[in-house]
Amino acid sequence: MDILKFDLKNNGNKFKILNATNGGPWYTRQAKNNARNNFNEYKAARIPYSRNHDSKMCGIYNGPFSHDISAIFPDFNADENDPASYDFACTDEEIFKCLEAGTETFFRLGQTIEHQIAKRHVYPPKDFNKWASICEHIIRHYNEGWADGFNYNIQYWEIWNEPDLKNYNALTDSWWSSTWLGTKEQFFDLYSITAKRLKECFPNVKIGGPGLACDRKWLAHFLAEMRQRNVEIDFLSWHIYCTEPIDAVKMGEEMRELLDQNGYTSTESILDEWNYVKGWAGDNYQYSVDTKLGLKGAAFTLATICASQHSTIDMLMYYDTRPSQWNGVFNYFTYKPLKGYYPLYWYGMFYDCFKEIPCDTEVENIYCLCGIKNDGKIIATVTHYTDKDFDGEIADKKVKLDFGKSGNYEIYLLDNNHNGELIKVTDDLTFTLPIHTSVLIKEI
Repeated sequence: MDILKFDLKNNGNKFKILNATNGGPWYTRQAKNNARNNFNEYKAARIPYSRNHDSKMCGIYNGPFSHDISAIFPDFNADENDPASYDFACTDEEIFKCLEAGTETFFRLGQTIEHQIAKRHVYPPKDFNKWASICEHIIRHYNEGWADGFNYNIQYWEIWNEPDLKNYNALTDSWWSSTWLGTKEQFFDLYSITAKRLKECFPNVKIGGPGLACDRKWLAHFLAEMRQRNVEIDFLSWHIYCTEPIDAVKMGEEMRELLDQNGYTSTESILDEWNYVKGWAGDNYQYSVDTKLGLKGAAFTLATICASQHSTIDMLMYYDTRPSQWNGVFNYFTYKPLKGYYPLYWYGMFYDCFKEIPCDTEVENIYCLCGIKNDGKIIATVTHYTDKDFDGEIADKKVKLDFGKSGNYEIYLLDNNHNGELIKVTDDLTFTLPIHTSVLIKEI
């Protein structure tokens, strides 16, 4: 048996924002009380931020008339200083719906990824300065009331998404799955022009990007170029799809090292797309889709959250809670929570803690978090996760939590037969955890 020892006198870091997502709640305000929706469950998870990238794909988010620059400013030849040139209505609605659920928008300024054979909006804008001016007016609409707008004080504004991603399809002699079909140098120009303008206009909000897909060499060139041009970067956003939490942690270390090497020592490092992916084609891709929807996907989510709390990553944004194949949180057809909902829901409870208590011991394939709530009570979670097969035989893990004091605790279980429900009240914190099983412990 392994002992997970927590010294309650230790002062760990504050709990980070680690259960943010891509995608907001699924409902229409007109029918919220008499139609299926996931509003209550989404709100209960206390999701701090919803990134609006790819929301244009979803009718439940007022797509295709929301979020993208091409949706908000549909005629690039129009006057960007004229409120009549903008179509804010659908995006307004989605931001309000997120706020009603207690979730702020992490606003991606750019375009939804395009998989179709004929691309429409992923080419460089005809005029970079005008594009930057359009972004300025969008921020003024949501933060300064321009064009019958609001004073939402939206903090995070991300310039573009995955400009380093270009996948060529030889069969159709075309690019597929891309959000940027310009050159690297063109993107550097667009980013620097836009970031400088927005920071000058709005020094108190956070301007960053670029939602890096995977190309570290591309990023190194980008950061060096931005440093040379004296461009502030409030946050670096990047993506990884993997099968083990350590992969995200290690990439976070690479991101931090590149930032520091280029003088961006105070820039936040935000992993704003992540999920379980074993492979991008064939059986591995199908396995990945199936895994997201089940217990193993839930354990991966919770393990990644736990590992990220003790990493160089500043924020996580799960991809995604849209109605899509990437969503391991809500059932596409019923809108009901899947097993992957409970890691996000449980982590939301840690925001009530005034400090984290780090575990003094490390146990292979065991991931845990512990905190002390404002009322002095302990809350903790433990999961047993690995992607390794071990020829199909993965032994149970027997662990005991040691807080250095006695108490009574509610135990909530997430396994093949339980969906995060209370199973007992006990003073015995010894657990036998089959692979991909998770528990939540709450002192009473």
